Amino acid sequence: MTGKFNLKDIIDMEEFQKIQDDIAYSTGTAIITTDCHGKPLTSHSMCTDFCRNIREKSNLRDLCEKCDSIGGLESVRRGSPYIYKCHMGIIDFAIPIIFKGEYLGSLMAGQVLTEESKLEALESIIEIHEKAANKDKIMDKYKNIPVIPYDKIQAIAKMIFSISNYIVDQGALKMLQQELSEKNVRFMKAEKIQTELEKELKDSQLKALQSQINPHFLFNTLNSISALALIEEAPRTKEVVCNLSEILRYTLKKTSAVVDLEDEINYITSYLNLQKIRFGSRLEFHIDVDDKYQKIKIPFMIIQPFVENSIIHGIGLKEDGGLIKIKAYKSCKALIISIEDNGVGIDEDKLELISGGKASEKDSSHGIGIVNVKQRMNYFYGKNYSVDITSSENKGTKVKIILFNNI
Repeated sequence: MTGKFNLKDIIDMEEFQKIQDDIAYSTGTAIITTDCHGKPLTSHSMCTDFCRNIREKSNLRDLCEKCDSIGGLESVRRGSPYIYKCHMGIIDFAIPIIFKGEYLGSLMAGQVLTEESKLEALESIIEIHEKAANKDKIMDKYKNIPVIPYDKIQAIAKMIFSISNYIVDQGALKMLQQELSEKNVRFMKAEKIQTELEKELKDSQLKALQSQINPHFLFNTLNSISALALIEEAPRTKEVVCNLSEILRYTLKKTSAVVDLEDEINYITSYLNLQKIRFGSRLEFHIDVDDKYQKIKIPFMIIQPFVENSIIHGIGLKEDGGLIKIKAYKSCKALIISIEDNGVGIDEDKLELISGGKASEKDSSHGIGIVNVKQRMNYFYGKNYSVDITSSENKGTKVKIILFNNI
């Protein structure tokens, strides 16, 4: 019989042993506490020499524990102390320990005798072993077993029943209070986390509102500058503003994680036009994307980091500049986007860092954006993509983004 409560978890057995010793000494009875299976949880208090000798014999000790188990269960059935004769013919009484209707164990007390008339009337739990009791050495110890009036035995049993169950009740209540306190702490922590999450949500909502207001103001301002450039006949200024507007509109207003290849290419075109203002004739570019691929879905902003890398670390470092070629085509059912430049190239060590996804903030100038692109593509495609980067110093770099599945 087991349940959610365990006697050893409810009370301090070391302290309970001391209380048991005091009760045994004051009442003149032997006491031991057992679990719901009759197995001892405490040491015997005031155990008689007769019973100690009996328990030293393994076959008889098993019978002692069997008596304890049967006596304990009978006391539970009755819901009160149960007085009986053990297998050796002496008086024991089982005192049930019950909490919230659950049987946790028993205090097995006794090892006493009483008036002959009362002794004969008591029920024997199991067969009495006369052979063991008739040995002279054991019989001498039998004569030393204390004799207590039966009414006093009943009073002792009731007293122990009240004391032991009160102690267990208090221990169990303390345990439940501790559990309640722990649950309350967990609840308060959860409430604190919820409050923090609600605050973060409100902050993010405010930031979202701000992000809607700021681009609106920014685009109005850029439109005003563009109009002013037109009035003042500054066509290049107007071109810069228009390209910048397209770039900002794409990056600030795009809410989807995936875009049409066409949108990404338009963004790259505006980006390269802006870079041409800076590099002039030192930067040339050519984009070749067939119309039939324009509506293919790809992750947002996966081409720009490679193009930027070609400009800053390829063509930008070359005195006479160079050419960037961007192409999209199909091969073996895979969409391939290639970005090729004839810049100064990337040395082997840096190329290994970028290709292996090991670029960090420390070397962000070479590949942290590319690492981010790989992470996002891994999210969308799993293993169904690859990024191949080849480079030769003083010859240039070629990147092939290979997408095996459409999103």
